[in-house]
Amino acid sequence: MSKNKLLLIDGSSLAFRAFYGLSYLDKFKTKTGLHTNALYAFHTMLDSMMKREEATHILVAFDAGKTTFRTEMFTEYKGGRDKMPEEMAEQWPYFRVMLDALGIKHYELLNYEADDIIGTLASMGEQENFEVVVVSGDRDLIQLTSEHIRVDITKKGSEVYAYTPQVVMNDMGITPKQLIDVKGLMGDSSDNYPGVTKVGEKTALKLIQEYGSVEGVYDHVQDMKTSKLKENLITDKENAFLSKNLARILTDAPIDVTLDDTLYRGKNIPALEKFYKEMEFKQFLSQLDVQEEKIDIVDSAYEFVEEVTSDMVSQDGVFYIELLEENYHTGTPVGIAWSNQGRIYVSRWETLLASSLLQNWLMSSHPKIVFDRKKTEVMLRRYGLNIDCMAFDILLAAYLLNTNLTNSDISQVASEYYHTSVKSDEVVYGKGVKLAIPEPIIWQQHLAQKVDALQALYPIFDTLLKEQSLDALYYDMEMPLAHVLAQMECLGIKVNDTTLLDMKDILEERIVTLEQEIYDLAGEVFNINSPKKLGEILFEKLGLPASKKTKTGYSTAVDVLEKLLYVPIVEKILDYRQITKLKSTYVEGLLKYISDVDQKVHTRFVQTLTQTGRLSSTDPNLQNIPVRMEEGRRIRKAFVPSHPNWKLLSADYSQIELRVLAHIADDEHMKEAFVSDEDIHTSTAMRVFGVAREEVDDAMRRQAKAVNFGIVYGISDYGLSQNLNITRKAAKEFIDRYFEKYPNIQKYMHDIVALAKKQGYVETLNHRRRYLPDLSSSNFNIRSFAERTAMNTPIQGSAADIIKIAMIRMAHEMEKRHVQSRMLLQVHDELIFEVPEEEIEIMQKLVKEVMENAVSLSVPLKVDCEIGDTWYDAK
Repeated sequence: MSKNKLLLIDGSSLAFRAFYGLSYLDKFKTKTGLHTNALYAFHTMLDSMMKREEATHILVAFDAGKTTFRTEMFTEYKGGRDKMPEEMAEQWPYFRVMLDALGIKHYELLNYEADDIIGTLASMGEQENFEVVVVSGDRDLIQLTSEHIRVDITKKGSEVYAYTPQVVMNDMGITPKQLIDVKGLMGDSSDNYPGVTKVGEKTALKLIQEYGSVEGVYDHVQDMKTSKLKENLITDKENAFLSKNLARILTDAPIDVTLDDTLYRGKNIPALEKFYKEMEFKQFLSQLDVQEEKIDIVDSAYEFVEEVTSDMVSQDGVFYIELLEENYHTGTPVGIAWSNQGRIYVSRWETLLASSLLQNWLMSSHPKIVFDRKKTEVMLRRYGLNIDCMAFDILLAAYLLNTNLTNSDISQVASEYYHTSVKSDEVVYGKGVKLAIPEPIIWQQHLAQKVDALQALYPIFDTLLKEQSLDALYYDMEMPLAHVLAQMECLGIKVNDTTLLDMKDILEERIVTLEQEIYDLAGEVFNINSPKKLGEILFEKLGLPASKKTKTGYSTAVDVLEKLLYVPIVEKILDYRQITKLKSTYVEGLLKYISDVDQKVHTRFVQTLTQTGRLSSTDPNLQNIPVRMEEGRRIRKAFVPSHPNWKLLSADYSQIELRVLAHIADDEHMKEAFVSDEDIHTSTAMRVFGVAREEVDDAMRRQAKAVNFGIVYGISDYGLSQNLNITRKAAKEFIDRYFEKYPNIQKYMHDIVALAKKQGYVETLNHRRRYLPDLSSSNFNIRSFAERTAMNTPIQGSAADIIKIAMIRMAHEMEKRHVQSRMLLQVHDELIFEVPEEEIEIMQKLVKEVMENAVSLSVPLKVDCEIGDTWYDAK
């Protein structure tokens, strides 16, 4: 492109538009609890702008703070704005990180606003014959429009309205510069400056069209006929000139950035890859053109063997299985490696199947170091093999020492703790459709390097676990749990495909019925799945009130349609969306995971993922089956016992996180409610609203429930206002009253943050640690997020530890009593068992006894047990 083009973006304005425009806070949240909706939406808007404009130069301007030269002129300037929501504040520091990685210059100037930076650079660009494009959500910037400067005002998402001098004249009948005069007369409620009393935009435009400027108006004010307008103009003359000065964007701010500084030089791929991973932006990451590292594997002292001899398996050592696929329930291993007497041996998978010497060594009492005990055990059991005395799991140890290390690739762990480099599997084998085993020498050396690293990591990790008092958690909880989970995964749970297929037919019939009802209400047949066509039907043909129109059509997002639920067709459309997703994602999605061998589903419990220690589930995710709608709950009807005349038993901890909170905070009022076996949400509503039990209505209990659970997750007034559809002021008042009634909970939150700052981490009741280096950050927003994490991690983490303890003890008791019953699933705070009829009474008693006594708290743990022919019936 021959001509220089400068793209100037109002970062402060667009960041807030991004935050409020993409309001699905729970959906856009990392595993660490960081909200990312504004960052994601802002990135999307940037992509759209850069693709559209193809600018040679680009800069994003931010406000430097609330105090500027304008607040010195008028102390109430922008004084009416709400405090930044905490969910936005925690994201704020990462905007700069993202822009740096994208290679985009950003800038802020103390005592000035982003508008002034943009105005000054736009002027500089115009003088240098640049084509200048300004993008903002703030119409004030329209005043910058000129022959060489176009101002795009965002409307909805990436849609913009482009202003040129001609457009301004056509729309308003004034020049762009005269917009400053209009603002002088009408003021600005958003920026909180006054203007002239009772003068709105229409009157201000008329006056400026007639008299040219504020000065022109006052030159002729005495000539105007007597009226309330004339009286207000005379009375508020000082305000009019003050407001004009406040509205004027500077074009000569003392910036120290030049046009050369804004030259766009492209993305910083490594930094961008790191940022996407941290924010868990999988879609952006998948689109990133990451240069593959050059494969350069250093020789390791190893031997490739076709046949195992007794001297190769005579002592303690490392044992490692190589699997390229992520799902070890279906993938086929490609090789094995182990160490013995200082040597490393590498071989094909088939060698293990053929070698009784190696199999006997696996089952011997020789301690073995592994990487992922559960995966190793499950893989071997699939082939009828066993392994005993797995003394140390490097993956589990790495996870406890640093919960950020959730990658199951040895290279990441080795790079953190071990000086010798190990290449990543992606570098050696490729990824996606390019996944392939390289020439033998490369994969053999790769396996040898992994074993070498595991050997070196063992003494390091063993020492660190002891030094950080994590050894009991490791050896008494996580290692035994890995074995329990392996057994559960191998057992699986029977899923009746006939039930799912029948459900699929029922859902398809429901979908057909809904389609016809929607067509009848619309008066025509159309593609319901097309947002563009749906928008035309709803907002043009049927004339429903719409959000702003975008380039691709009207928004038909859930939050938009939920505001129109009073219209029958909208209710049908939302039902249609839910039913179609249920059919495709859950019914059909579950069907593909049913094993042809045993008609069971074998999920993988991920033990090393979450920061709090909670287990997750994948392939399939059984923790994500929707249960809020009846059609979703019915999916659980397909989960059945694997034997005739057996039942499923569901045991669910009741409000475990709130009970943990009551114990940790030692709050008498909350403890009293649990000790008395009261409904905690009703009890909270009684205290907060100051009413008797019989006066608590559904709305009061719902609000109390939202705060009770919200407190556990560090909810803000903004978050609560969104959950309950109330004002932030009302939400804040509710939270304040809550703390008045539960003072020790507020004290706990203060004390735990102070302790975390002192020692650098927080702990669960079982001493699971989460390090929080950001507590010492000089950045307020980063520090605040770390403080909220310090508050909720001990609660969530302790609840996770409790159910893990219960699982280990249940497995032990069931084996000790030689019962036929089996533990099949863990879903959040619930355990699922299959039980023969003759053991129902025994198991109900045993499960409640073990789970309710897993730990000793100052409030009782309560477990609800239900029996049924299906998982649905047991709930």
